[in-house]
Amino acid sequence: MTEIKQLPPHVVNKIAAGEVVERPASMVKELIENAIDSGATRIDLILREGGTAEVRVVDNGAGIAPDQLAMAVTSHATSKIESDDDLFDVTTLGFRGEALASIGSVAHLRIRSRTAESDAGNELRVDGGTIGEVTPVAAATGTTVAVSDLFFNTPVRRKFLRTIRTELGHCTEIFTRLALAHPHIHFSLTHEERLLHDLPPVTDLRERIAHFFGRPLADKLLEIDSREGEIEITGYVAHPQESRPNTKMQYLLLGGRFIRDRSLQHALGEAYRGLLLRGRYPICFLTLRMPADQVDVNVHPTKLEVRFRNAQQLYRQLLSAIRNRFLEENLNATLAPLQPEGAPAERTVRLPLSPNPPALQPEAAHSAASNFSSTPRPHIEIQPSTSPTAISTEVDRPSYGEPIPAIQVMHRYLIAESDNAVIVMDQHALHESILYEKLRKKVLAGPIDRQPLLVPEPIDLAAEEASVLIERRETLLTLGIEIEPFGGETVLLTALPALLANENRGDLLRSLATQLAQPEGQANRRDLIDDLLHMISCKAAIKAGDVLAPAEIQDLVAQRADSDVAHHCPHGRPTTLVLTREDLDRQFLRT
Repeated sequence: MTEIKQLPPHVVNKIAAGEVVERPASMVKELIENAIDSGATRIDLILREGGTAEVRVVDNGAGIAPDQLAMAVTSHATSKIESDDDLFDVTTLGFRGEALASIGSVAHLRIRSRTAESDAGNELRVDGGTIGEVTPVAAATGTTVAVSDLFFNTPVRRKFLRTIRTELGHCTEIFTRLALAHPHIHFSLTHEERLLHDLPPVTDLRERIAHFFGRPLADKLLEIDSREGEIEITGYVAHPQESRPNTKMQYLLLGGRFIRDRSLQHALGEAYRGLLLRGRYPICFLTLRMPADQVDVNVHPTKLEVRFRNAQQLYRQLLSAIRNRFLEENLNATLAPLQPEGAPAERTVRLPLSPNPPALQPEAAHSAASNFSSTPRPHIEIQPSTSPTAISTEVDRPSYGEPIPAIQVMHRYLIAESDNAVIVMDQHALHESILYEKLRKKVLAGPIDRQPLLVPEPIDLAAEEASVLIERRETLLTLGIEIEPFGGETVLLTALPALLANENRGDLLRSLATQLAQPEGQANRRDLIDDLLHMISCKAAIKAGDVLAPAEIQDLVAQRADSDVAHHCPHGRPTTLVLTREDLDRQFLRT
């Protein structure tokens, strides 16, 4: 057996560097966080070759005294904590005390610093872990840290670096996160002597958002301001019309740092449930504030992940804040803006010369009604509309007046006119959202009506699928699905919701088994119920291409007024497009 030995300091630092310094962006994060902690009001980031050749951070903060410079580049040396109790009351960004030592062990590090009390500055160099002498130099108040030739002494790790463009992209993302988290600080980013970003301090976070992501998005953001006890959530979320195919534009900021938290991201997704298409994710720029002892930031070397003392309360508060904000907002889709002058149009639509195109004539809907009964589609029951009733949680919402009778065009859209707008409705999406809301209320009141099968049907499944379905039989029963074990990997289906009588029953059970097998499946019964209700309402709703009788059209439009969620279907597609008089005037160049 080999002898156990204490590792030498330079090896320890290289191991630590593997956790702290993954790529140039890692150094950018550590160095800018140190500059922020120093009280700097201006921080300049200068990069060469995407940061692989050089990363330089210049700040006007408090500076480092000459007798402290050598200590600053040793491992586990910091001015930000003094005892183990401080680990649970962290109010600074960088506190582990290993960043500079780790960086210096795998690169050429130069620190030049001057305090306000000093007449001159001092400089210290570290080359691959070898610490030089502190020497006096001319310097302005503050600190400049320059790191060059990253991984020069660990060529294996240097081979894992990507292209200059990729590394620059990672550095820019870190810069963006910190600039959003600290809008009161003047930041700049220069690459190869070209100024990419110059951000004077601002009091409104929306200005920083507009700089990075464009004014059109910033102007559409919805403000969030929620305070419950010692927890405060402020910032902005995007209108459901604005979404992304991933979660990269979900900026959660806590204590001046960007964090990732699965629970909060799930709450964000729940707030947008039914407002976004599958595979689309919300956009947010939210700042969380709470006492430092309510959160543990010492669970990950890069402090990207944190642990909350009261995670459930935070989840509920975030979900409630966004949903309440949506109640105040008009979530109907609006007309896309005109193309900028000189931009190529995506598509040209040639309108017929007839002043009354057949598709827009009310008589067309009447004449087509005779073919209504022969159109193949599920039986639809559209209840008579009732007058809207007041809801205790109702708030003032944008109104376009009561719509007059609608007409059907293209056998898929309904068009109505209000006092100052034209309302275009997708008949399938609208009916689907209405059916979903009714079904959901019915499920909340009790189990879904189920239809027993005259002859129970055996369904062959994978062993894991059969096991999870049998284990969750009670949950399935609330969905109107009744199964029995039939031996081996087969289950016996004895009942299912009437509206799904014609569906492929094997595919249905396999889909449910897949979701129940997910790690959160045990606790997330509502997701399972919602998915099934989505399926039921989609299958039972009026389809695009169905010809509707005038009475059906008017009843469907009337029910829209009674629904709280009719602006989007359960899959997240908008049901309604509102064209205001101002929208139409702009399209026809009247303004």
